[in-house]
Amino acid sequence: MTGRIDGAPSDVWHEEVLAAQFAHEAEHLLPHYVAVERALLREYLRMGLVDTAGAASLDARLGALDADAIRADPQRNMSDISFALEHHVQSGPTPPFAAWHVDRSRNDAQVCAQLMAARTDFTAVAADLLDLGRAVTALAARHTDTPMPGYTHGQAAQIITPGYHLAALAAETNAALRRMLHTYDETDACPLGSGAMAGQELPWDRDRLAAHLGFARAQPHALVGVASRTWTTAMASDLAGYAAVLSRFTTDFMTWGGSGFGFLDLPDDLAGISAAMPQKRNFPVLERIRGRCAHVVGRAADLVAGQRNTPYSNTVEVSKETGAHLHTQIRAMRSLLRLTHAVVTGTTYRTDRMRGACAEDHLGGFTLANRLTLDCGIPWRTAQIVAGRYVKRAVEQGLRADRPDADLLRACAAESGHEAEPAAELLAESFDIDAGLRAKRSAGSAHPDQVARLLADESRELDRLDAEWSRRTAHRTAAARHLETPVTARDQA
Repeated sequence: MTGRIDGAPSDVWHEEVLAAQFAHEAEHLLPHYVAVERALLREYLRMGLVDTAGAASLDARLGALDADAIRADPQRNMSDISFALEHHVQSGPTPPFAAWHVDRSRNDAQVCAQLMAARTDFTAVAADLLDLGRAVTALAARHTDTPMPGYTHGQAAQIITPGYHLAALAAETNAALRRMLHTYDETDACPLGSGAMAGQELPWDRDRLAAHLGFARAQPHALVGVASRTWTTAMASDLAGYAAVLSRFTTDFMTWGGSGFGFLDLPDDLAGISAAMPQKRNFPVLERIRGRCAHVVGRAADLVAGQRNTPYSNTVEVSKETGAHLHTQIRAMRSLLRLTHAVVTGTTYRTDRMRGACAEDHLGGFTLANRLTLDCGIPWRTAQIVAGRYVKRAVEQGLRADRPDADLLRACAAESGHEAEPAAELLAESFDIDAGLRAKRSAGSAHPDQVARLLADESRELDRLDAEWSRRTAHRTAAARHLETPVTARDQA
């Protein structure tokens, strides 16, 4: 394979590193390596280094290459997939033309195959997110006027709805899709033609290479093309950010699905049991989702740490040892999104339990303070004191929010030198559950009408994002189909 080294890779080097790397690339990168070779072949034809017949023969040989046709072999190919591909072509019935692979480097071909695979996987994550976004908005739309307590600092705070809570997840999902779209476009630059690090000596048409491989443009700087892995950290960061957000929503689901709340339920096919306590019905799927969110976040940290303090050039440490974490991260991300989709489509809310919890807590305290100021002229801070005093004493006396005491409110107001009239009407307006839900009027609030508007906006945005991602997928697909067509004299143009 080379005049510089006489021996083949050692057994330990092959077994511990090279064979595993080869297997990974054969499974996940080989089609992209083949696409790179076919694009390069058309450039050799354009530059007059091979005739049409010779290019067509070699192209057919490349088109027949799959994972079954090559294997890691320390003697024949040094357990390197690029060398294995080269050996496969050279061992065919028609030897390749003399200039095949002249002025070439593995460095840019390798990073190009890696980036092509990452773009495909990144788009698949986007498709999963689009599906999840639609499931979330569908569930939310069924519960825009279903009261439940909202919590701050672990304590019941105000009346919201599951639809309001899920609309926030829909908004976060769309925001993630927008960030990912920006990342995709920023990294949609083909590194092929960068060479080892300083460019190449033949007049390669790098824009044409980029177009053949479905990229929007060529990477302008050759060193950036082979040295930079910012695209890995950018993609990983997008996924980690959403995973962190999703873990928080999952924590809410875990809390509300527990026996202490009982606000939501999952079907039996997503539930588990205790081996010792027959009365228990567990939801380990939520724990799995939250655990895999941690894996996604952790892999992003690995990708950054693996590049830190390395030279700005092509290195195996960055390109292979560290870069493999992106595929692992994406696999974990797609798994947790699939599980989350199943949870969202299987969730049912127990409206009676949620309404009962609203009735037990005095969640209208904020509304009462507002009404004491606006209707009775009590200064705002004093109104807060009066309302807080009323709630404290109502709790001490065992009064539920849905059984207010007008005399108690009058007494609390009198202690601050004010009157609270009409007390009964103030309390009824403040602590009525449905009225409390509709008391919020500002845009983006928990009012059912506002939530419906939010969901309509997010649904339209989801449609727009779906169209944007579809355009990028169609562009890649069209380029791939063109590259798979037989080489003809037109490729010389």
